[in-house]
Amino acid sequence: MKNSLSKQGFRMPAEWERQDSIWITWPYNKSDWPGLFKYIPPKIAEIIAHISKNQRVNLIIKVSENVFNLKKFLKSFRTNIKNISFYRIPTNRIWIRDYGPIYLVNKKSRKKVFLNFGFNGWAKYKNFEKDNSVNNIISKISKIEKIEPKIKIGKTSKKLILEGGAFDVNGKGSILLTEECLLSKVQQRNNGVNKNMYEKMLKDYLNVTNYIWLKRGIKGDDTHGHIDDVSRFVSPNTIITAIENDKNDANYNSLKKNYEILRKARNINGKKFKIIKVPMPKPFFINKVRVPASYLNFLICNNIVLLPLFNDTNDGKVVNIFKKIFRTRKIIGINCRNLIWGFGAIHCMTQNEPKI
Repeated sequence: MKNSLSKQGFRMPAEWERQDSIWITWPYNKSDWPGLFKYIPPKIAEIIAHISKNQRVNLIIKVSENVFNLKKFLKSFRTNIKNISFYRIPTNRIWIRDYGPIYLVNKKSRKKVFLNFGFNGWAKYKNFEKDNSVNNIISKISKIEKIEPKIKIGKTSKKLILEGGAFDVNGKGSILLTEECLLSKVQQRNNGVNKNMYEKMLKDYLNVTNYIWLKRGIKGDDTHGHIDDVSRFVSPNTIITAIENDKNDANYNSLKKNYEILRKARNINGKKFKIIKVPMPKPFFINKVRVPASYLNFLICNNIVLLPLFNDTNDGKVVNIFKKIFRTRKIIGINCRNLIWGFGAIHCMTQNEPKI
């Protein structure tokens, strides 16, 4: 890229910066929650209702959806229907964080574009083609230009595959990632792309120069190491990170190692970050399968923070931690014990569009 987006003045804003809307996909894929799907539409409606009180929600629905009936259902959860825009777009799953638009803003030119990274079902599932095409329609609907990130591997130029849940930025040049997700041979997204190549791409497209590579994600995560279950920026110089206090738990060592890396990390000015520990909920299993329950899969909106809860003894402690961090936003706990059976929670199923 001769004149990269970063050099043009574009950057990816942090999640706490002012937002224009939140994108959400309505759930249809019953196989993502075997035996528990009946609990999912009400849970998504609950989440939509909270966001819609003060913010616009762009709701993606199937082409044949009966909007009248869906509006009636949403209203039963006290949704502010005036703040809901319905878009008929075919999808495979609800996890729009990973296949939706990655927005960039340019303060000088007052312009907004979005990155359309490739999506391959986390290199795990075969049915992802509809999700991989969603951004083409979003670009046409919203009249926002989409950029197709390409990477050169040898003599071949390929579209870069990258999910929104695989990285987190502070809007000030720093980015969080995991080696497990992007550098592992397991569920490999981009064969032949090494750490240096990723960093060059991320610099050109997201306007980041400070790369904080953590080691691993959590057990039960079918994405193989997404960052938004383990560590997140909550301000330009503050990072919260999941900690497992049980030495016998499978997550203990990897989360401890992540914490040690964060303690040594510096921002672009060479100063240490403030690191806040957040305990993990007790491990729990559905149909003998460990699910990736984590408090880190929260969503920051303009006036609220939606925090996943799990009927766990640590729920109250974590709510208090979040209240101290987000003093100007209301913390709203959402019970995600059934939602997490789809191996994702609130952050995974939302995508924020920033204001310019």
